[in-house]
Amino acid sequence: MNKLIDLLVNGQTYPVAVEGRTRLLDALRDKCQLTGAKEGCSTGDCGACTVLVDGQPVTSCLVVAASVAGKQITTIEGVAQGNQLHPVQEAFMECGALQCGICTPGMIMTSIALLREKPNPTRDEVRFGLQGNLCRCTGYGKIVDAVQAAAGRMDASGSGHASGTQDVTDTNPALAGPRQADATGGLAPGATR
Repeated sequence: MNKLIDLLVNGQTYPVAVEGRTRLLDALRDKCQLTGAKEGCSTGDCGACTVLVDGQPVTSCLVVAASVAGKQITTIEGVAQGNQLHPVQEAFMECGALQCGICTPGMIMTSIALLREKPNPTRDEVRFGLQGNLCRCTGYGKIVDAVQAAAGRMDASGSGHASGTQDVTDTNPALAGPRQADATGGLAPGATR
C-alpha cells in the first residue's frame, strides 16, 4: 500500500507516494528524478549512494524513504550554488579525483560532511573519514588531495562550513578508536603504523 510523504530535498519539497519498503535511493532517483546518487552494492558497503540527511552522510540504499520524511536531505544536485560549484566539486575536478563517476557523488557528499566537522583534516583523517566510500579507479591519492585542496579553499573563503563546527571525534563514534584502520589504508586520527 502506498503512502504519500513529503521529502525535503535540496530545499524543495517533493510529495511522493512510497511503499513501506521503498528505499530513499529509489525515491530520489525514481520519484524525484534526482539521479546523482548511484546504486553500487545495495548493501551500504560502497558509499556510491551517499546523501546527507540533516547534514549527516547516510547510504541511501539502506534508508527507508518514509523514515526521513520531513528531514533535510541534500544530494549531489543540491551542493552547487547556481552555476558556482561547491569547493569540493571544484577540487575533485582540478585534482583528477574522478574517473568513471560512479563513486564521485558519494565521495563528494561524504567529503562535504567531513570538512564541516573537521575543517583542516590530515591525510590520514581524510582517508579514515572516507572509509565507507569505495573507488575502483583512482587509488584514493587524488581523492585525498582533492579533499585537502577543498579544505584550504573552504577555510580561505569561509564557504561550505556549518556554523558551530565540531571536531569529528565528538560526533562520530567510529573515530573514537585510534587503532582502527580503514579500507583505504588510512588510520584513525592519532594511530601509529
